[in-house]
This record gives sequence, structure tokens and C-alpha cells, in this order.
Amino acid sequence: MYEVLAVRYATYAGRTRRDNLLRPDGHLDAPYPLDFFVWVVRNAERTIVVDTGFDEREARRRERSTTHPPREALAMAGVDASAVQDVIVPHLHFDHAGGIEEFPNATFHVQDAEMAFATGRYMTHRHFAHAFSAEVVCDMVRAVFQGRVRFHDGTDEIAPNVTVHRTGGHSAGLQVVRVLTRTGWLVLASDACHLYQNLREENPFPLICHLGDMYEAFRTVRKLATAPGLIIPGHDPLVMLNYPPLRADTADTVVRLDVMPVISPPL
Repeated sequence: MYEVLAVRYATYAGRTRRDNLLRPDGHLDAPYPLDFFVWVVRNAERTIVVDTGFDEREARRRERSTTHPPREALAMAGVDASAVQDVIVPHLHFDHAGGIEEFPNATFHVQDAEMAFATGRYMTHRHFAHAFSAEVVCDMVRAVFQGRVRFHDGTDEIAPNVTVHRTGGHSAGLQVVRVLTRTGWLVLASDACHLYQNLREENPFPLICHLGDMYEAFRTVRKLATAPGLIIPGHDPLVMLNYPPLRADTADTVVRLDVMPVISPPL
């Protein structure tokens, strides 16, 4: 079994309900902020990082800011990025695959379909390309040539009781992560559902590669998790409110997902 941590490194307040829901309700311009996380899966044998976040290069280019750079936020959870051996990259959007140079000894786990998508003809369409960064994708291509990327095609095992599952939908090769914890099988859903509301109402986030796959992803994460409350969305600020901090001094940055929530998730 594993301890699982959510590590928040940034918040973006410049989103509204119109931006985050394919079928927005009547409050189209009401604020609906997003949090940005990297995730830690660990036990006595290994530490796996899920997601690498966005780096300072992309933060400047997109006028974003971090509360802590991901490497520093991970250090608050007791994780030395330079010592991590395995990093699962859910997909190659700028905010999930940036800064891989911070993990010099890691193997990166990526779906075949995602690398093909990020380097293929669909990137000639702005609808798809704007969430990617040529620099971030090229960093991962360099890692391929360095022998540091392990590709997966669908469902695969990363370590005992840690598996990846391709869902697509938001991005062609989006993958979610299933982990066995003391409370059951937990799913780090990444952008299969940005927010609890996306999943609860089956109301997708509007950045879509394949709408049908996005709806099927909702079913997939429900099947993979022991209970709905063990599905963790990729960007919901409620995650920080629902779960207890790792320590008192990490309350704003690191919370534990492998224990009972303080507040039941709204699913």
C-alpha cells in the first residue's frame, strides 16, 4: 500500500464557470479558480512522482505564477526531485510536463498516443496546440533519445499496485493513475476531470480532444476507484480543503489523500 500526497504549487484565479464547464450554469462569469498540483505516491520501497507541473519558463510566457516552484513544493513533502526514479506524466500539456530537468535520474512514463499527438498533425490546429509548449514537448523528445522515457499503450503496471490507464478525451494520450492505499483503490484522475463538478455532473472541461472519450473517462475512473470519494480531480481547490495536511506547516501546500477526508468530497 502507498501514501499519496497532493502537492499544490500554484493557483490561477483567472477562470470562470464559463471557462471550466462545457455546459455552464447561469452564473457564467462567476470566478472558478484552479489549483495546480504534483502528486507523490510512496511507501518504504519507492517514491513515484505523478506530474511535473509547469516551469518558470512557461510561467513567464503565460503570465502565471507559482506559490512554490514544484521542486521546492516537493521538498516540503520530503521528496528530493533529483533522487526520484519514476515520474508518471499524465499528458504533455505545459502544466503537466514542464521542468523535467528537475528530475535528472528519473524515467518518465508516457503513453504512446500522447507523444504521437503532441508531435503530429493536430498541433497545426491552435485549438489543440495552445495547451502544449514546443519547448516542453522537445524536452521530452530529448529524454526519449537519452533512453529516459518508458512508453505505455493503454493499461500498464509501473510498480506493484500502481497502474496507468489511458483514457484520452482531454488529450489523446491522457492517462490516469490507480494506486492501492489503506482506504482502497485511489485514482489520480489528472485532467480526466479537472474538478469534482466535471465528474459529478458529467459536465466536461471545455478543452477537448475527443468528446466521446472524455465521457467514457468519467466511467473509467469510477470503475477503477473503490469508491467515488477516492477519485481525485486534477485541479480542484477543494482537494486542499477536503484532506488533512501532511504536517501542520504544510497545510497550504501538502495534504494526504490516503486517509479519510476531513470533508467528504462532493461526488
